[in-house]
Amino acid sequence: MSEWLKEVEPLTQKGQISVPYSWWAGETAGRFLESLRDERKILGTRCSGCGKVYVPARKSCSRCFVDITEWVEIGDEGVIEAFTVVRYAHPVQPVQAPFAYALIRLDGADVGFLHLIKKDLEKIGVGRRVKAVFKAERTGHILDIDSFELL
Repeated sequence: MSEWLKEVEPLTQKGQISVPYSWWAGETAGRFLESLRDERKILGTRCSGCGKVYVPARKSCSRCFVDITEWVEIGDEGVIEAFTVVRYAHPVQPVQAPFAYALIRLDGADVGFLHLIKKDLEKIGVGRRVKAVFKAERTGHILDIDSFELL
């Protein structure tokens, strides 16, 4: 290290920098999100190796590591496998409390799909059937499905 660096006091300034950015969701997630936005359809992918159906769609199988190329339309109904009710507001939450996060196994899928339930929280339970409620205006985001409602 140069000798003069030992004698110099560092100058610091506190502040924040805004760095707006966007990124490509990728081929698989992009198609999944476009289907929500443009067609109000939930798509999954089926592994040709083990037959497992993933929702949201995945590019490769986490079970047998095969690249997945087959797309399947999944219904907009399913069953609650697990849930937790959020009663306290926090800035990072996608909606105002109270609401529930629910792990939902959609009809035709082999894995759970994590999403929101906003109504009838006192009636929520494992095994209850639910149906997706799409927003009227969609943007290509997972929250184009506004929430799931109990049936």
